[in-house]
Amino acid sequence: MSKLQIISKGILKENPTFALVLGMCPTLGVTSSAINGMGMGVATMVVLIMSNISISLIKSLVPDKVRIPAFIVVIASFVTIIEMLMQAYVPSLYASLGVFIPLIVVNCVILGRAEAFASKNNVIDSALDGIGIGLGFTLALTAVGAVREVLGMGSIFGFTFADGVMPLLFILAPGGFIVLGYLMVLFNKIAKR
Repeated sequence: MSKLQIISKGILKENPTFALVLGMCPTLGVTSSAINGMGMGVATMVVLIMSNISISLIKSLVPDKVRIPAFIVVIASFVTIIEMLMQAYVPSLYASLGVFIPLIVVNCVILGRAEAFASKNNVIDSALDGIGIGLGFTLALTAVGAVREVLGMGSIFGFTFADGVMPLLFILAPGGFIVLGYLMVLFNKIAKR
């Protein structure tokens, strides 16, 4: 598999949100706006890339009996670093994402990629897989957040374009499910072409 194929499969064929239906907690929990979706996606992508690289480097040193706990410790270390950086440099985004930042540790996208890809491949391919899956996740969260923000608040990335009463449904949890469902259908129709 070429390097470009490793990246592109994470965006299209193995998109964590739209194709594999993984990581639904942050997808539905933080995507009430495009900036929240993008922020969570980028934070997850950085953790994914760094943990894939680290796990690929230590895979031969970790005994099989403690493989999963060791992977979780690696992932938790990077999540802690990202959480501290976000709290220091983007406090408003950190406050907006709240408890979902520490929950990156148990995001099945990251642990799944560590087990399925990084523990079986070299460092470069593992980093590229992290980039592809991370980009796919970030694009999906940003798209869900953008549609919800446009339909529910009449704005996108904080720029208001529709004054007046917008249907609050799309900012609430049921709107997240509705938008996610329609975007999954649209994505899968496009991806099958």
